[in-house]
Amino acid sequence: MPVLTDEQVAAAGNVLFAAERDRQQVGLMTASHPDMDMDDAYAIQSAFVNRKLEAGGSISGWKIGLTSKAMQYALNIDIPDSGILFEDMFFDHGSRVPAGRFIEPRIEAEIAFIMGHDLEGADVTPADVIAATSAVAPALEILDTRIFRADPDTGRTRSVLDTISDNAANAGIVMGDTTHAVDAFDLRWTGAIVARNDEVEETGLGAGVLNDPVLSMAWLVHRLAQYGDGLRGGDVVLSGSFIRPIEARHGDRFVADYGPFGTVKIDFE
Repeated sequence: MPVLTDEQVAAAGNVLFAAERDRQQVGLMTASHPDMDMDDAYAIQSAFVNRKLEAGGSISGWKIGLTSKAMQYALNIDIPDSGILFEDMFFDHGSRVPAGRFIEPRIEAEIAFIMGHDLEGADVTPADVIAATSAVAPALEILDTRIFRADPDTGRTRSVLDTISDNAANAGIVMGDTTHAVDAFDLRWTGAIVARNDEVEETGLGAGVLNDPVLSMAWLVHRLAQYGDGLRGGDVVLSGSFIRPIEARHGDRFVADYGPFGTVKIDFE
């Protein structure tokens, strides 16, 4: 059961909004509110999202995070998390991220789903996900952290509750150069070789995402159903990373080679 008051949740959302606006990280939510639970974390995320909407933002989809066993073990959890994509988070394939746009950006490789029609309900099946998907595409997610990854004074690292509060650390998305029918490839065997400045940093397969990215999508629909929400036609959904995050530094150039599935490129000034 949530322990934070409406006023505390709203205040936390304002803090995160200011952190993103000013490119200035803030302290751990779990340090300020040590008794907070996952419901509180998603409430703070919603307050943050509402502030962005009030400032003129427009929602374009969702991201699913913490889908790999490695990341779940690192944070001592056994379920994914989710956040919201805004229209201004989208970068063109092959474009450049302006210097100063993010605080501590990192890159992850994912399979993006583009929804053909609405999808909602606690009984949605993987077959329903496939039927509702108009296309899939290679993608890179740009992570960023409005909350310190480690407290500069104590060294305490953030928990999954901090990450959820921080809109699942989501900040950008780069769509690849191709789209495909959802059944054109075996998504479990669809993967990428991700290089930074021509050096391979990570490789992975779609099976690293809950064994199948379609299962990750079904998980998200089930979670949203708990709040009377769902996916909408036209939504873009990042189904979860199958590589570890890669630091994105000034001057870095990233290429994710998905073979016949496509390519994603992004540069950082």
